[in-house]
Amino acid sequence: MRTLMLMTASVCCLLGCATPQEKALKQQAEMDRMIAEYGPACTQLGFTANSDPWRNCVVQLAAKNGANYGGVSTSIFGGWGSGGRGSGIGIGIGLGR
Repeated sequence: MRTLMLMTASVCCLLGCATPQEKALKQQAEMDRMIAEYGPACTQLGFTANSDPWRNCVVQLAAKNGANYGGVSTSIFGGWGSGGRGSGIGIGIGLGR
């Protein structure tokens, strides 16, 4: 009985995990949303669309507006800088939500 409960709990935990591909798709969708929202403003500020400075502008504008979106985390240590909402635990570059 104990083994069955342990197996059931393990399966439930694994079902809640996202694969790296799913995480990458989620991050790409978030970046696409940010580009659609902030890209035109960065172009109007004089940045050439789809250049590195333009992308930096998009990320910076999203970070300034981070209170609405949970912040942008480029730290492996998570969201310490997102107004105290982060746990401080994270892996890789990602977007906080």
